[in-house]
Amino acid sequence: MFGQNLARITRGSTPTTHFYRLHRDGLFGETRVQFGNNKPKSLHKTRRFWMPNIQLVSLYSAALDQTLRIRVTTRVLRTIDKKGGLDNYLLGTKDTKINSPFGLELKARLKKALESKQKKPQQQQRLPQQTQ
Repeated sequence: MFGQNLARITRGSTPTTHFYRLHRDGLFGETRVQFGNNKPKSLHKTRRFWMPNIQLVSLYSAALDQTLRIRVTTRVLRTIDKKGGLDNYLLGTKDTKINSPFGLELKARLKKALESKQKKPQQQQRLPQQTQ
């Protein structure tokens, strides 16, 4: 029914009905599910959890020259805007902060695309000029 990339949140012996897409599929930064208590006026504490605010957005990568649909937390989306785009965010952020296999794979693809774009002009300069 659900894909392999969904994890069911369990608290104690009874699982809840809420599902959380694992950090493998998007750019979530260091955001995780947070747990705590509701504490009303009667001081009767009940356990609860807060899910990260995940949005499905389309982001353009200039180096890859394509638009990517990515699951992103709003916190990371603000950071992407601050850094000046998806490419600058991925290249300027440490691997430990990206913290997802998807993000690291995208960063490697981005570096490879930038290297190939830099090699093309150098190869064109080395070609011998044809004289008539």
